[in-house]
Amino acid sequence: MTNPLSGDSLLILFVATALLFDFLNGFHDSANTVATMIASRAMSPRKALLLSAVAHFSGPFLFGVAVATTIGHEVVADYATTIPVVWAALLGAIIWNLLTWLLGIPSSSSHALIGGLIGATLIGYGTDAIQIAGLEKAGLALLTSPLLGLAIGYLLMKIILFLARNASPSINTFFKRIQIITALMLALSHGTNDAQKTMGIITMGLLAGGAISTFEVPTWVIAACAASMSLGTALGGWRIIRTLGGKFYKIRPVHSFTSQLASAGIIMGAALIGGPVSTSQVVSTTILGAGAAERVNKVRWGVMKSILATWFLTIPASAGMAALCYLLLQGRI
Repeated sequence: MTNPLSGDSLLILFVATALLFDFLNGFHDSANTVATMIASRAMSPRKALLLSAVAHFSGPFLFGVAVATTIGHEVVADYATTIPVVWAALLGAIIWNLLTWLLGIPSSSSHALIGGLIGATLIGYGTDAIQIAGLEKAGLALLTSPLLGLAIGYLLMKIILFLARNASPSINTFFKRIQIITALMLALSHGTNDAQKTMGIITMGLLAGGAISTFEVPTWVIAACAASMSLGTALGGWRIIRTLGGKFYKIRPVHSFTSQLASAGIIMGAALIGGPVSTSQVVSTTILGAGAAERVNKVRWGVMKSILATWFLTIPASAGMAALCYLLLQGRI
């Protein structure tokens, strides 16, 4: 199969597209790390986003790049890892992220990227080019993490409510202040997990373009991806912040603290073993779990229905968009 696009200019454009995806990932998913902290008035929006941005930049340097290896080396067969395939996957994911951002729905950038890879690979090289073991590893992490978020958010909230049952209202001050620590933990975990996905994609492109000879994430790629995500985070996706921060229920400091602590543990644990999870899903379900632990009818479950619909649509929608982008890049349309 010939590729009408080639040369250093193609590689530069590809890397620029990947960094744009990473920027939009930070912009789109910044809500996940700061929404509850802003809603509970633990910190001003700008301070919260700045704190989160610094932690996002630091995460990949502190905790390794296991997720990058899963995304970039274990899902698509080596012979199908071409720049048009990877580029089309990025474009499909970017289009979906922009669409859901405009609608204010916290969809999954991770799902969009996996869907993009599947769609572009299938249209270009068929089913044999998908590595089932790697896809199962990614799929298992993406599917089980929201259930863990709901369960751990619920249980952790029950424990905290029991321990604080005789506390005075001044305990809210404690929950506000300690969120500086839990927000840092969540942002570090998000930067460690999500920025690595783009690192893996860029490394795939560099390998396909002959810029590197083995799949090993270069230091400059780590720095560029971390910087792009932290810049996107600093600017913030306000539409999604409003959804996560107030539409489920009225979030108080104890809910925010519980959600952040539960989410950080799940996301960081997955990152260390190379599991690419959706921060949007984990944070949303820990918020739901924390609210339900206090009172089930406290939660506006109707809001969750629209988010669930988006989650189910993300992989097939981004796969279709990526397949179309692949055909466009190959000059078939």
